Amino acid sequence: ILWRLGYCARLLKTNHFRTAASNTSFPAVSMLLAQHSGRIPGLFVVVKKNTFFTMPETMEDKTNPELYLPHPGVRGMTLLNREAFKRTVVVPALKVKKETVSSVLKSLKQSVLQRPGLKRVVEDPEDEDSRFVILDPHKIPEFSLGESEQQVLKELSVHPEVSKYHLELTYENFKSEEILRAVLPEGQEVTSGFSRVGHIAHLNLRDHQLPYRHLIGQVIMDKNPGITCVVNKTSIIDSTYRNFEMEVLAGENNLVTKVKENNISYELDFSKVYWNPRLSTEHGRIVELLKPGDVLFDVFAGIGPFAIPAARRKCRVFANDLNPDSYTWLLHNCKLNKVDTKVKAFNMDGRDFLRGPVREELSKELPLLKEGQKTAFHIVMNLPALAVEFLDVFRHLLVGEPCSPAGLPTVHCYGFSKHSNPARDIQERAEASLGTSLAGRCSTFQVRNVAPNKEMLCLSFQIPADVLYKRPCP
Repeated sequence: ILWRLGYCARLLKTNHFRTAASNTSFPAVSMLLAQHSGRIPGLFVVVKKNTFFTMPETMEDKTNPELYLPHPGVRGMTLLNREAFKRTVVVPALKVKKETVSSVLKSLKQSVLQRPGLKRVVEDPEDEDSRFVILDPHKIPEFSLGESEQQVLKELSVHPEVSKYHLELTYENFKSEEILRAVLPEGQEVTSGFSRVGHIAHLNLRDHQLPYRHLIGQVIMDKNPGITCVVNKTSIIDSTYRNFEMEVLAGENNLVTKVKENNISYELDFSKVYWNPRLSTEHGRIVELLKPGDVLFDVFAGIGPFAIPAARRKCRVFANDLNPDSYTWLLHNCKLNKVDTKVKAFNMDGRDFLRGPVREELSKELPLLKEGQKTAFHIVMNLPALAVEFLDVFRHLLVGEPCSPAGLPTVHCYGFSKHSNPARDIQERAEASLGTSLAGRCSTFQVRNVAPNKEMLCLSFQIPADVLYKRPCP
């Protein structure tokens, strides 16, 4: 019977997390449980309780949906008034002697209030030798303890009677999601997520949230230590300079900030250059492919998240960006990280950079490669909106006899795709630009999901010799 109980509970838990299409098996599990509930009294009730324990949100809604919510009068507020969020809720509490508080907390740790920012033990204004231990109202919904808890208290010589304690909640006690959910119109999406760039929180608010944007900004700043400026993007990214217009919603109007990525420090003006903290893993992945002595050509370098760690890895680096502000901060960050002598920086159009410094360096270096030499050449093209269109530059970029296959440069080209098969889509677009097939000669890595049905990918391949080289006429 005990084995069947465990098996049924596992079935119930598994079905609980399946999709709606597979929930047709749930009644069968209920019937199976019901067959044994007569043999073990209270069996079905226990299992049902445990499913609620794994879903505290459901339990909150069924016990007291208003508990821990701000005062309902804040609905529709557009200018933040912290005092308006005050409210008093009735919660269960145990009156215990001072000397037994720690024992009670330890013995009833599953039933004691665990909400961050709220005290679990408060003074008794009528008895200085006693304290109130606040219990979780979701665990003690009927203001009475179960038999097991009462037995524990009996052993500690604590009276098991549960008191009703009036707990005052203020703006400081609520989470940012709870505040915004209480303020915005019911049923509308609440966005509390943001990208953090140093002391700046960067939001992408939807249209229905714009009337509340300054309040949202202030709440984000209040609830996240170290954030002193909150901005909202007001335009799409400019594909030329990769920056966008933004509005300061709260805090100081200081958009020059410091960030740290993969143990390297960078400084930048967030209003003038492109920086995305979600790309740190991808930056690290590419840099890990490089070995000391390799050569990196960074076509759209930004402020240096590929170039600088590559230089610190003792690679020779040629870094370029069309945006003059990005170029200025690239130079600054190279000096900041003491790699300015290892990075040659350029402020050019990507095509001009490939046809100029890149072609010149490859023309000089590739013929000198000896058999078995391990120097590798990597070309990073991180401009997902346009990079694939630049691949046609590699057609007959060099003149002469091809070098050994091992010396052919490896390209890491980034792109966006809304196709049902993003990997095939980006490969086919790259093949169209190169004028050749990459079948069996490339790999695709999914970097991140940018938006619903929009993927960012990295296509890596060695440039085929018949594409890169134009052979001289006999």
